[in-house]
Amino acid sequence: MELEKLKKVIAEVLNVDPEEIRPETTFMDDLGADSLDVFQIIMGIEEEFDIEIPPEKAESITTVEEAVNLIKSAVSGL
Repeated sequence: MELEKLKKVIAEVLNVDPEEIRPETTFMDDLGADSLDVFQIIMGIEEEFDIEIPPEKAESITTVEEAVNLIKSAVSGL
């Protein structure tokens, strides 16, 4: 469920086909995102999932799977 919502957020920010987004996809290398794009994706994640992602954790996200794991831990309160 998190992956599908995340794909929607990424697709909106980067204007890419959600079907191209896989867990191993990297934001910068595979999707061509720059740091501002990644920031916008993080903001979209926070809004979509009603969570807050600490800046130090946000900076370490490079793949879609890492973002999903961060969302899962934030949603579960870990």
